[in-house]
Amino acid sequence: MYPHVARLGAAGLAAAFLAPPVLAQQVATLSNHGTPPSHTELSQLKDELAQQRALVNRLLLEVQAQREQLQRLGTATDGMLLSQQRGMGGSMSGQAPVAEPPVLPPAVTGVPAPLPPQPRPDQPGVPAPAPVQPAAPAQAQNSSRQQPNRPPEVAPIGDQPGVLTAPGTYVLEPSMQYGYSSSNRVALVGYTVIPALLIGLVDVREIKRNTFTTAITGRTGISNRMEVEVKVPYVYRSDATVSREIFTGTAVERVFDTTGKGMGDVEVAGRYQLNNGGADKGYYIAGLRYKSRTGRDPFEVITDCERRCIGENVTGTGLPLDLPTGSGFHSLQGTLTWLYPSDPAVFFGNLSYVHNFKRDDVTRLVRNGEREPLGSLQPGAVLGFNFGMGLALNDKASLSLGYDHSTIGRMRQNGATSIGSVRTQLGTLLLGYSYRLSPQRSLNIAVGAGVTRDTPDVTLTLRLPMTF
Repeated sequence: MYPHVARLGAAGLAAAFLAPPVLAQQVATLSNHGTPPSHTELSQLKDELAQQRALVNRLLLEVQAQREQLQRLGTATDGMLLSQQRGMGGSMSGQAPVAEPPVLPPAVTGVPAPLPPQPRPDQPGVPAPAPVQPAAPAQAQNSSRQQPNRPPEVAPIGDQPGVLTAPGTYVLEPSMQYGYSSSNRVALVGYTVIPALLIGLVDVREIKRNTFTTAITGRTGISNRMEVEVKVPYVYRSDATVSREIFTGTAVERVFDTTGKGMGDVEVAGRYQLNNGGADKGYYIAGLRYKSRTGRDPFEVITDCERRCIGENVTGTGLPLDLPTGSGFHSLQGTLTWLYPSDPAVFFGNLSYVHNFKRDDVTRLVRNGEREPLGSLQPGAVLGFNFGMGLALNDKASLSLGYDHSTIGRMRQNGATSIGSVRTQLGTLLLGYSYRLSPQRSLNIAVGAGVTRDTPDVTLTLRLPMTF
């Protein structure tokens, strides 16, 4: 096991036992020939004897140092095995015996005894020493493989993480999301004499929208089954609309550019694991999320209308001169997440319902500082679901595939369905990838592709959660 120690012991043994007899033999040889050793020869023999004694003393010190090192290694090995067993949740029974470090007998007359022979694994009838495995890191000890009551980790593709934060642990997650969408709208304003003849105006608009959202999310575990989360976003939006002024006879198209930036709507959420789960059992996690209206209100930005934006006498483009960064409504979302491990994949799904609270006495700001009354407004409820599969590629990388769908109800104004409001369907195909950079950091990337006309064409999300 330690060949350099065996070589050191053999060298010390040879120096201790072979060197003095060789010197005595040289003296006896000189005496047998009848020639007494001269003074010079005796001095040389004494010098050689002193050198051999110095060598033996040095070897004794080295052997003692090696003995202490072996004892330290044995103590460290026992601690490593104990840590490994604690991480696995098992006991020390049934494990192969650990080879103890060789203990050297006390020296006799200043000369150490030779080291006992070490058994070789290839010798018949001699058991091989148990291999020493390194201690499992803290991150692996907290993984789902060793804690069956916690759901397995998957690459996140949405806002609902699957694995709850352990109690006493803090996670800081900076993120950035980019979304791009484009849409075309054709409106016929007038009347037809015959199906092929239109008397009036054709309003054609093409809108290209870019949205950047950076956020800082912090969460911590309250217990083994509960965590809380706070998210603070910052939004930058840029819209470009290709159109012409409504109710005018010109055919010249114009590009209307507008931007908006500022803090978004702050969110607070809590999640609770309902059951233990385990092998061939699903995990159920309930969540509740509250969204404030800290972002800039859509009704506080100036709209490009001289007098009114609805009804008669509409002048201008009807578009906001500055884009909002918030929704303008308080909302409460309830979620239920389901995870089912089936090695090597993890199947998951999510149901959610968002209730938007009504606002009374809402007014819209138009040019010249005028306010246009809108009355009471309540956005439609949002019913959503998603499902997918997570696949572990190795101990550091994982891949997720999924689909997300949301149904947005109609807007209600003054207790009745708003004119022109329709139910909206949002469908997105999702692809996520996660890579663990270290036990405390990981990199998550998610890509979404819209499959309905009202869904953003593409969304790209980058997350970097850090555990403390």
